[in-house]
Amino acid sequence: MKSIVVVGASLAGLRAVETLRREGFEGRLTLVGAEAHLPYDRPPLSKELLAGEWEHDQVVLRRVPYDDLDLEFRLGVAATSLDVAARRVSLAGGTELEFDGLVIATGSTPRTLPGQPALDGVFTLRTIDDCHAIRERLDAGARVCVIGAGFIGAEVAATCRKRGLDVTVLEALPQPMVRGVGMVLGEVLARLHRNRGVDLRCGVTLESIEGHGRVEHVRLADGERVECDVLLVAVGVGPETRWLESSGLVLDNGVVCDETLLAAPGVVAAGDVARWPNPAFDGEVMRVEHWTNAAEQGVYVGGRLLHDDGDGPPEPFAPVPFVWSDQYDVKIQIAGRFSGQDRMEVVHGSLDDERFVTIFERGGRISGVLGFSEPRRVMQYRRMIAERASFEAALEFAAAAAG
Repeated sequence: MKSIVVVGASLAGLRAVETLRREGFEGRLTLVGAEAHLPYDRPPLSKELLAGEWEHDQVVLRRVPYDDLDLEFRLGVAATSLDVAARRVSLAGGTELEFDGLVIATGSTPRTLPGQPALDGVFTLRTIDDCHAIRERLDAGARVCVIGAGFIGAEVAATCRKRGLDVTVLEALPQPMVRGVGMVLGEVLARLHRNRGVDLRCGVTLESIEGHGRVEHVRLADGERVECDVLLVAVGVGPETRWLESSGLVLDNGVVCDETLLAAPGVVAAGDVARWPNPAFDGEVMRVEHWTNAAEQGVYVGGRLLHDDGDGPPEPFAPVPFVWSDQYDVKIQIAGRFSGQDRMEVVHGSLDDERFVTIFERGGRISGVLGFSEPRRVMQYRRMIAERASFEAALEFAAAAAG
């Protein structure tokens, strides 16, 4: 290959270009990013940066100069289309980039509510510019309302409460994250926030967002009004594939790839946008929106693009997904795949405390683990998931550890 284009100046995109250079690619390498910023870390946007504890220079992903990567940057310009047959990416403004290899790492875009009004003070949180705009309002002592009690909504709520702000969280489901973790753990997550002063309301229906030029309140279906100066809409994200709709790639809740993250000859995808069958979970097709996956896939696809010049088929990408969330003084960690319908056992600690580990069973094997402030134990069970250990073996391990 003589020319590789990476679309997405993200964690996955940066790890891909670093890997390409590290593994000996000497051709032209172009990094395209819709934002004007160099690649930065997104997890602090809902925590340290939003809290005012960190500044922009503390969230950059690369602390050393980019000179050794010999990159051509195209920042502040979005990719608008892809012609796979012609090996060409079109950018806003009419520029076209030809390539031999392409990495798609355009991440995801926050979902909005149907009919969401364009009022001042209504936000989603995805970019560093979003974070600075919200932080400015928080500095002025804003009353905060969050729609959605997933990870982003919960982290923002925790950050705002630590700043001493009034926070209301509105969740349509009966408990936070109930589809993913079930009612029991959902109640634990709810208690974590209520015990710290968050007005968490579950099972509520939003009627409208109202105000005159700026958000003033949210009206619920029962007629109640929730007053607010800042409204964060945190109802999930969707893969950023709009620019690929005429590309000929298979798009289905992401860019559909094979088990080596190949979407088409010479075209790979990484990060939130990639959807692939994971052999570690019997080929379950998954799309993972978390930091660790983006970093690992970025490294993998950098090597994958160069692999076809070698011998033999590449090893598939087969990780055990892992995600963490810092809320107040609790570190929540999750590994594997599970749902609220799977068998769950508490193997360390108690759900009445804020330090415990639960494991999950699917098909006779340990398939997942969730822990509150037990990082070492979570990693032990993550290894057992990777080893495809039986659930009984995991229970025996837990009993021995407790004894």
